[in-house]
Amino acid sequence: MTVVVCADLDRTLIYSANALALDPADVPSRLLCVELYQARPLSYITEEAAADLELLTRRAVFVPTTTRTQEQYARISLPGPPPRFAICANGGRLLVDGEEDTSWTSGVRKRVAECAPVLDVFDRVTALSGDFTRSVRIAADLFVYTVVDRAALPSGWLEDLTAWCAARAWTVSLQGRKVYFLPAPLTKSAAAREVATRSGATALLAAGDSLLDAELLAVADAAIRPAHGELHETAHTGSTVTRSSGIRAGAEITSWLLSRTLDPTTIPPTGPWRL
Repeated sequence: MTVVVCADLDRTLIYSANALALDPADVPSRLLCVELYQARPLSYITEEAAADLELLTRRAVFVPTTTRTQEQYARISLPGPPPRFAICANGGRLLVDGEEDTSWTSGVRKRVAECAPVLDVFDRVTALSGDFTRSVRIAADLFVYTVVDRAALPSGWLEDLTAWCAARAWTVSLQGRKVYFLPAPLTKSAAAREVATRSGATALLAAGDSLLDAELLAVADAAIRPAHGELHETAHTGSTVTRSSGIRAGAEITSWLLSRTLDPTTIPPTGPWRL
């Protein structure tokens, strides 16, 4: 059996220092740095997760699946051999052996062309920015994101922008300090289906923590999410939930994915990705 595992990265598998969620009295296992930014450590996994992840990459078609741009993803070095496939820009980029699949990119651009132009959304978000906004950027020429001070967000700001975007076939997602604005056809699930098809998959597993991962989890045969993040805050159902939160949830997720990869008979073949 060929099992494809599509897993979100930030706050699902890897964690920044601010997202560790460790109790001050807790004595964690060793943390391993998996990302450097400007020569400084940025993201971590536990030692146990690293061991499980390395074995997982050898037993399954492991696919890092992230909203990060290709350049941001390149900063990460996970245990195990380099993945053959990686999904970046929320499905806007499909990497094959580290290189952009231009045919996939072309198809994505055709689909998002039916939505409002990215510059229109950028201009709208910029016009409604204020002291609570740190920056507004266009990513991969496909979507917009802004870094905000959540405590200082004006009442109704997010709701108003969400309604404005919905009328133009765009979606909005608040994740930590970032607010993402994406054209509706730009999904991780579409890219996951493509990888599963190309790999001749017999099963698809998924993991994620944000609303941008909801569709990915829904199309998989089996999925898991951490006990934190947007999906947890909205009481999302249909996926296994970890007992822990923070980086310990990341270790639970890698263990859960590995156990099902080692015994594929535990994966019910019911995922709609086959349709």
